[in-house]
Amino acid sequence: MTDWLGLKGQRVLVAGAGGIGAACVQAFLDEGASVLVADRDEERLTAFTGRAGTIAVDLTSTKGCEQAVRAAETELGGLDVLVHAVGINNRVPILETTDEDWDRILDVNLSSAFRLGRAAGHIMVEAGRGRQIYCSSVSSLLAHPDHGPYAATKGGLNQLVRVMAREWASSGVTVNAIAPGYVETALTGAFLDRPGVRDHYTGMVPAGRLGTVDDLTGPVLYLASRQAAFVTGHVLYVDGGRTLV
Repeated sequence: MTDWLGLKGQRVLVAGAGGIGAACVQAFLDEGASVLVADRDEERLTAFTGRAGTIAVDLTSTKGCEQAVRAAETELGGLDVLVHAVGINNRVPILETTDEDWDRILDVNLSSAFRLGRAAGHIMVEAGRGRQIYCSSVSSLLAHPDHGPYAATKGGLNQLVRVMAREWASSGVTVNAIAPGYVETALTGAFLDRPGVRDHYTGMVPAGRLGTVDDLTGPVLYLASRQAAFVTGHVLYVDGGRTLV
């Protein structure tokens, strides 16, 4: 079978061992890539034993991000692709959002992207090649109630992606993001299981259903591939048409 995407043998660092991150890990492994998974939750990392390398680090810290990138260089022999799939939310109105909530969501969703992207960027720019893919959200565009800090981080992430893409384009490094709509994951599960919530949000999607993690892996693989060598600075909304209405 032809390796159309050109991902066989690529060295991939996936940040985030949760639903979207885990699905991306398996998708890259299926394409013949070598993968290192970074997450602060050691128990969650055990799911990848025997399939991918793992490292338990705090990705909200500069030290943790640099450790993850160095581990990729050491264990994989280099770094070709970074996937950032780290995120948290706390669904409360802005008037009930504490400084602690704001700081925590900002650190996990946005500051970790900056710190990890910067660490990986040093390696990729020096190598003259690389792919970085970030997980944004339709909340970067839509004003969902009770999503103040989360939406702010995703809007900021979109612009961070554009600036990194602009600065590193001449060095052969592409930077893009996917922006899912509501996807069935551990992050959204408890919220969607509330009475009437799943039906409410499904009704907002022209495609007539919520997303799954498998809906996201194809776009991620494409953006990481040789076929996307001239695609950079884009946010790809993977939302079943949610942002059309």
